Amino acid sequence: MDAARARKLADQISQIVAEMLERRIKDPRLGFVTVTEARLTNDLREATVFYTVYGSDQERTDTAMALASATGIIRSEVGRQIGLRHTPSLEFVADALPDSAQRIEDLVTQAKHADAELARSRQGAQYAGDPDPYRKPVEDVDEDD
Repeated sequence: MDAARARKLADQISQIVAEMLERRIKDPRLGFVTVTEARLTNDLREATVFYTVYGSDQERTDTAMALASATGIIRSEVGRQIGLRHTPSLEFVADALPDSAQRIEDLVTQAKHADAELARSRQGAQYAGDPDPYRKPVEDVDEDD
């Protein structure tokens, strides 16, 4: 199949899943979940839905269990709204992007602190040795003068 068509259908799937999670799925284990992306294989048989959960590790685990139990309901709604001959199977995967972004933020903060410490240690420092360590050519002096 066409990759552009697969991307378009994946966008529709992510919208349908987000609406389902917001309006129809009433599982108390479902936390504050956001659908970040959906990817569909080129043969339109399998869809991977990436999501993030705002909260603790326990809330993430509970949300994963709630999504696993609601996969059938969500898949049937996706099939009804998309209208394909074969409804793609859904797989929910926790998106690692927020964790990676937090790691990058921590590294940038650590680098800023290291730069500030280096700048503090350089204050008042002087070069070791002569101020101008390079040799200069001897100027020619005329003996006639």
